[in-house]
Amino acid sequence: MEEENKQEKIITLKEEEYSKLTDEAASAVLWREKLLRLQADFENTRKRMEKERQDFVKFANEGIILELLNILDDLERAVNLAETKHEDLPAFLKGVEMIMAHLYETLKAHGVTAIKALDGKFDPHYHEALMQVEDKSKPEHTVAEELQKGYLLNDRVIRTAKVKVTTKNITQQKQEPPTGG
Repeated sequence: MEEENKQEKIITLKEEEYSKLTDEAASAVLWREKLLRLQADFENTRKRMEKERQDFVKFANEGIILELLNILDDLERAVNLAETKHEDLPAFLKGVEMIMAHLYETLKAHGVTAIKALDGKFDPHYHEALMQVEDKSKPEHTVAEELQKGYLLNDRVIRTAKVKVTTKNITQQKQEPPTGG
C-alpha cells in the first residue's frame, strides 16, 4: 500500500496546455524575482531614510550652536578681562549687556521670543503661578512680579513664565473652608 502512495502519478496533457503551464511558471519565477528585488530596494531605502532622519535630528541645531559658541567666546573674553583688570566695572557691565543683546538677537532670529507677563492677566498657558501676593491696587489674577522669564518658540510655549499673582485678600482665602462633598 505504501508503494502505491509513493508512486508518481502521470498526467496526460495536451501540448498546448503544457506549453501554457510552463510559460506561466516561468513568468511566476520572473515576477517572484522582481518582487524580491523590490522588497530589498524598499528595505534599503527605508534604512537609508531612517539614517538620514537620525543624522538630521543629530545635527539640526548645528547652526544655532555655532552662533551660541560665538556668544560664549564673547562671555569668556569678558570674564578674562574682568579677572585681569578689576577697575573698570561700568565697562565690564556694558560688555555683558552687549553680549546679552547679541544673544537675544540670535534667539529672536531663530523664532524665540519672551512672554510678556508683568502687569498682564494671569494665563495658565503662558504663566506658572509660584506665589500669590495681596495687592488691592491691581485687579485680581494680575501678574505682580516675574520671577523667571518664559519663552515662545515660533508662538509655541517652550518655558512658562514663573510669576507672582495678585489676589484681593490672602488671609480670607486661607480661612475659607474647602468646597466639595
